[in-house]
Amino acid sequence: MGGNVMKTRAEIFASASVAGGKEFNGPLGKLFDFCDPCDRFGMKTWEKSESEMQRLALNIALAKGEITPEDVGALFAGDLLNQCVGSAYGLHGFGIPYIGLYGACSTCAESLLLASLMVSHKMCNLAAAVTSSHYCSAERQYRTPLEYGAQRAPTAQWTVTGAGAFLVRGFHQEESTLSSGKGKAVVRNCLIGRVQDSGVADAANMGAAMAPAALDTLCRFFKETQTTPETYDLILTGDLGYEGSDILRSLMKAEGYDIDSVHNDCGRMIYDRESQDVHGGGSGCGCSAVVLSADILPKIKRGELSRILFLATGAMMSPDSLKQGEKVLAVAHLLEIERE
Repeated sequence: MGGNVMKTRAEIFASASVAGGKEFNGPLGKLFDFCDPCDRFGMKTWEKSESEMQRLALNIALAKGEITPEDVGALFAGDLLNQCVGSAYGLHGFGIPYIGLYGACSTCAESLLLASLMVSHKMCNLAAAVTSSHYCSAERQYRTPLEYGAQRAPTAQWTVTGAGAFLVRGFHQEESTLSSGKGKAVVRNCLIGRVQDSGVADAANMGAAMAPAALDTLCRFFKETQTTPETYDLILTGDLGYEGSDILRSLMKAEGYDIDSVHNDCGRMIYDRESQDVHGGGSGCGCSAVVLSADILPKIKRGELSRILFLATGAMMSPDSLKQGEKVLAVAHLLEIERE
């Protein structure tokens, strides 16, 4: 069974979140660093709007970290658009060595995992991880343009308009600031997910397609590290939504793990399901990115959370693959984050 847990010593020392109007009106709206109620961010097209979200997010993170683009040795970035153009066009002006990624909704964890490994092994001093999604650009690419007015299935999830940026550096114990009451969010372990085929062919039910991938990664991690759900304050998935979260909890119980008391999902946290009419919850690369940056990392640094698992899931499919009768494949990458 390949793909072992990899130990890391990396600190997420700065992050930023940029979101749209629907996200601002949700339960976490006041926590985001920047919001645009009209979702355009000053741009004429939805794709340019998504690129601008990434540019804004990285600029804010750099300002928070009090560093310049020249200080960053590598930039890992991705989005949902063809050839990851949202990232390339949004970030090219920073002049940072760039690695484009595609992990669908798992891209936030994927980029953070790679950035953490790079700084832990001293391949560079600082690395950045950036990802985004935009409801309007994703609908146009994966389903139908908004003007079409298509009916959404009850299990369908709402693509989050948002971008998250994270700055990562090697962690040194002697620099711990617990004495001042300011904790650090340190990535201790990572586990790369394996692509899973759950047999689901319905693109409007991605939660069901992604839950088995989360199951595989979680069970592998627990077995190798000899930990249990009770070891953690929070097991955070993203973005299974309501449907996928229920499936994951049932599957985990069948494997002997009860995660009910410690599990939450970014797709369930980002919107108010009753008042915002999002059906299955939130999804998209930006969903887990903005929730982690705006809500979870601050709680870790304040001491409200001490040890968590962050597990982002992605549906690896395209409109053409579905038309050709392929199933919705999925992958889930994991990071163990602790407060120091």
